[in-house]
Amino acid sequence: MACPKEQKVSFGIYTLVEEAEYWWENTRQCWEAEGQVVTWETFKRVFMEKYFPEDVRNNKEMEFLELKQGNTTVAEYATKFEELVRYFPHYQGRDGESSKCVNFFNSLRPKVKQAMNYQGVHQFLLLVNMCRIWDEDF
Repeated sequence: MACPKEQKVSFGIYTLVEEAEYWWENTRQCWEAEGQVVTWETFKRVFMEKYFPEDVRNNKEMEFLELKQGNTTVAEYATKFEELVRYFPHYQGRDGESSKCVNFFNSLRPKVKQAMNYQGVHQFLLLVNMCRIWDEDF
């Protein structure tokens, strides 16, 4: 959600519930006792360390890099691909769209790749829909 940088911590804290809310309250008290200033970058860093540690990120990265369509449908493969690609910021936004398409296409079953004969499609949704339609027809 777009909000001014100085309000991001407040907004982030507002969205915390249950265990995360308790974790934050304890963390905030410790920081205040030490006189530390809570910036958005600091908040994000400690939140990620707590709830998405490096070993989990590494496992997700390996799972993504090893992902292949295999015996799944294009729709099932696309769902798994999108679930994992969200962990990699370099695939996000307009700049990453082309790379995302290349990665998706290269991990399709050879039969689908051959039928689609990659035409340099750089819009992920378009590529997925083209492959899905072909897959459902055959």
